[in-house]
Amino acid sequence: MHPKEFKKVKNNTGHFTHQSLKNSELFVGIDFSQNSEINSIINDSNKNCFILYPGEDSINLNNSYIESKTQKVIFLIDSTWACSKKILKSSTNLKSLPKISFDYENSSAYEFKKQPSDYCLSTIESTLVILKLLNKQNIENVEKSSLDNFLTPFNKMVEFQMEKSKEKSIRYK
Repeated sequence: MHPKEFKKVKNNTGHFTHQSLKNSELFVGIDFSQNSEINSIINDSNKNCFILYPGEDSINLNNSYIESKTQKVIFLIDSTWACSKKILKSSTNLKSLPKISFDYENSSAYEFKKQPSDYCLSTIESTLVILKLLNKQNIENVEKSSLDNFLTPFNKMVEFQMEKSKEKSIRYK
């Protein structure tokens, strides 16, 4: 997570994602190249690590499988797109990982925050798509009810923000 995101209120999508995933860890910074915990995970021969990041060289989980007999670890960058590029560029350890991505037909439900492109989703929305795809590949086994409710905190946050923005616009008319 980029430090700017971490310093914001604790109800951003990175925090929601971390709180929703039992086996997740949260790291805050920009350059993780020398982060001993992350390097320990990446260098563990019992783990196969990936980073969720779009690109022509990424493995598209909609039509490709990530095969491995070892435990899979997926690193997510929680930040604005501009800051996430800086994190990836600075963190040589993360940059060297195989990238995974996905195709998604809907746009983000993050109504009060402008995304740079239609394919851009919030961290928690991206995580849900990845979990569904990993379930389909039999890599994960997350119950459907958990997936159905995964975005509840996010949806409530968006609803709250939309209500507040309407109240604000009424006050200033």
